Amino acid sequence: MRGEIKKQSSMWSTVSPEQRVPKDHPIRRIKALADAQLVELSPVFDEMYGAGGRPSIPPETLLKSCLLIALFSVRSERQFCERLDYDLLFRWFLDMSIDDATFDASTFAKNKERLLEADVARLFFEGVVRQAKAADLISAEHFTVDGTLIEAWASLKSFRPRGERGKKQPPPDDPGNPTVNFHGEKRSNQTHESTTDPESKLARKGNNVPAKLCYSAHVLMENRNGLCADISVAAATGDAEWVEAIRMLDRARGNGINPSTLGGDKGYDVRRFVDDLRDRGVTPHVAEQTNWRRKSRIDRRTTRHPGYAISQRCRKKVEEIFGWVKTVGGWRKTRYRGQKRNGLWAYLTAAAYNLTRMAKLLPA
Repeated sequence: MRGEIKKQSSMWSTVSPEQRVPKDHPIRRIKALADAQLVELSPVFDEMYGAGGRPSIPPETLLKSCLLIALFSVRSERQFCERLDYDLLFRWFLDMSIDDATFDASTFAKNKERLLEADVARLFFEGVVRQAKAADLISAEHFTVDGTLIEAWASLKSFRPRGERGKKQPPPDDPGNPTVNFHGEKRSNQTHESTTDPESKLARKGNNVPAKLCYSAHVLMENRNGLCADISVAAATGDAEWVEAIRMLDRARGNGINPSTLGGDKGYDVRRFVDDLRDRGVTPHVAEQTNWRRKSRIDRRTTRHPGYAISQRCRKKVEEIFGWVKTVGGWRKTRYRGQKRNGLWAYLTAAAYNLTRMAKLLPA
């Protein structure tokens, strides 16, 4: 029998958002893990806000909103607030009822400085890593490091000679898309900077690849389940990969993670990086750089062991983290300007990736 279209829906309903979320949906376990970590951060949140004044949007709501943006590939914070007005799953994840008013997108911008000062994103990410460690999901010895370029939210037309930013310029011929002719002009990071995002650097991934304004993102991955143990955002300089890898290694050791081996691709086969690892008692399981230009820093002391071949096979799982962060997490291009703001989003996106993996790895 053909059904009939009801022109008017019922005015009253006793259905809650929780009843609309399937019982076997993975978002339920992700929410439980995130809520458990936010409870531990409650003392930090108390110090962030004053005792008087009007109540603000809870920081737990803002952090969980950022997780939803990463998990469901929401394009922007404004689009998220529009979707929150009708998406029952989003409201359930944020512990909101159907009648609660949706907050404005400007709430993210107004509270971002407060989140940056308290370093809440890093604390939340490290708490998620501790949860994985307590569940025995993180390897205690074998890790991998890698880096990638994240395109900055700035056009090449903004890459102007240093000193021009702040000075009055003649009005452009087209305010939306001005004509810029830089043919024949030598441009480098030493002589030029972006007027839109001065902290971004001109970089490229290899020969015959166009240079773009970028940041460099670096990941420290444990080899057992491919979880992200640490993440950092730095300026796209020539030695950022080695410097950030050592920095993340030292930070991991300070958090109770003591790697015995560290894998990497051929870009890490340099004397400076290999010597720093050996000085710290870490075996460098990096791929050998074999060409006529220079000799590899890795010898038979390392490659003869079966663990070296295993590390070389496991290190490729780090590309899954970058792939998820760039496609699902929407971080193929930066969302913000400046290294600190992009670092905050890196921690939240990496935490969303870990929570997604943990929801599948943990027993029922």
